[in-house]
Amino acid sequence: MERPPLQPILVGIVSAVVGVTSSFAVVLAGLTAAGADPAQASSGLVVLTALMGLATIWLSRRSRRPITVAWSTPGAALLASTGAVAGGWPAVVGAFLVTGALIVLTGLWGRLGRLVGAIPAPLAQAMLAGVLLPLCLAPVRALAEQPLLVAPIVVVWVVLQRFAPRWAAPAAFVLALGIVIALADGWSWLRPPALAVTAPSLSVAAVVGVALPLYVVTMASQNLPGVAVLGAAGYAVPWRQAMVVTGTGTMLGATAGGHAINLAAITAALPASPEAHPDPARRWIASQSNGVTCLVLAPLATTLAALVAAAPPGVVESVAGLALLGAFAAAVTGAMAVPAGAEAVPVARVPAAMAFLFAAAGFTIGGIGSAFWGLAVGIVLHLVLRPARSTG
Repeated sequence: MERPPLQPILVGIVSAVVGVTSSFAVVLAGLTAAGADPAQASSGLVVLTALMGLATIWLSRRSRRPITVAWSTPGAALLASTGAVAGGWPAVVGAFLVTGALIVLTGLWGRLGRLVGAIPAPLAQAMLAGVLLPLCLAPVRALAEQPLLVAPIVVVWVVLQRFAPRWAAPAAFVLALGIVIALADGWSWLRPPALAVTAPSLSVAAVVGVALPLYVVTMASQNLPGVAVLGAAGYAVPWRQAMVVTGTGTMLGATAGGHAINLAAITAALPASPEAHPDPARRWIASQSNGVTCLVLAPLATTLAALVAAAPPGVVESVAGLALLGAFAAAVTGAMAVPAGAEAVPVARVPAAMAFLFAAAGFTIGGIGSAFWGLAVGIVLHLVLRPARSTG
């Protein structure tokens, strides 16, 4: 009798645990900032984790490729930056539904995918960097305000960045939870899993200020890089099927508080690598294991959310900021990149710089958050300032 493939199973478990714990605080912060109450936010985490698992199992089994699905961490950071919108949480839920529909449409209608791909990468990265900046400042502020609580978290994160960077954010999260448990009064944070369903509503402010930026940042920072990561490992992603599955999953989870699921980008590399299995044809088993692990972790999300809600001010925010530092650095680098031959043009980086500043400002105009305005201003400046093509 053939032994179970232990190596890819273990890699799948590790990738799922790292993926969930490294950005759990970010997603919770995003849902809460968007207007979700504690029950609605924890419901969103439960449904997102379960949908990640189901979509990963479906796509990897159907394609026999190590395809992994994750929640949209940049999208959650966008929600945290945007905050509440006109119409409240029901309007945000409606925006989640629109985002899912756009992702499905991207898979079915190639022109929409090409339109998103035509947005200059530095502008998309600049918008993301601006969204991430306030969150990445949280550890700095928290360290000044709560040094005794936050300093150990930062030290653990720095040490593991040096010796085991993959585990830096999860270890910081676990230490933060340990601090909260030590300070908690009894076991009131233990909670059974529960879903809180919200009837959606549609508002122009939520569609323009939440749905469109959430769609763009999810496509540009998760789905397209996810395809590139798997392509570098020698796997072609079934694009239409992946977009339809993740877009449909986003729509199914929206009313329960889930903002978006998408192709994994950073954590996708592990199941697709030789660490999962020497035989590339067997690495899809790691994604299967990842999906099953997410289904096991999903019921625990309510308890984890209750723990995070009980944390002293600044503790969890510092974990979220530390987890996003790598993404922020990559986004800033990408934002300041210019096309070959454009280095000598003084205004080459201006559109991205303005997109970054607008997105980071955190204002609203007409109920629409600054992330949308940052991208819009960046596109306009890109069109106005780009060098004229030579006709000679």
